[in-house]
Amino acid sequence: MEAFMANETSKLKKKFYKRSTFVTHLPFAYVFSPSHGWAWEMEPNRWRVGLTKFATRMLGEMVDLGFETAKGDSVTHGQIIGWMEGFKAISDLYSLIDGDFQCINPALEKDITKISKDPYETGWLYEATGKIDDRCLKVDQYTNLLDTTIDKILEQQQQEEG
Repeated sequence: MEAFMANETSKLKKKFYKRSTFVTHLPFAYVFSPSHGWAWEMEPNRWRVGLTKFATRMLGEMVDLGFETAKGDSVTHGQIIGWMEGFKAISDLYSLIDGDFQCINPALEKDITKISKDPYETGWLYEATGKIDDRCLKVDQYTNLLDTTIDKILEQQQQEEG
């Protein structure tokens, strides 16, 4: 229990990030996937997974979500485990864990907008046990990825306007 409490407290420490018009606070205790998901190790080998604020901004306000995976199903890194639909886009949902699927966030049945409104806390998507994908990044590595991604988007916008 002590380890869990320490982990819960460290989850609250966040890095402020701003680039152009995009602003977020990234929890230091989380790891981030190159596809803009996050994972938090709640206890050894048990992970809570969600979408980053960047991902939710690209998808727009969430309107629907579905999982093709049930409690106890084996999952592997990169496996499609469901889908999500926002006002701007529809996307597959991939597993960040190599292990066993545990549960879907029950709060999303009542209010799917939690994914967009509070992506790092109440808007988490699912939990799984096992090993996290080795491609996941620490906060500083993820902010470097965000810099590159946002710069490419801004460059494309400038080319389209020019």
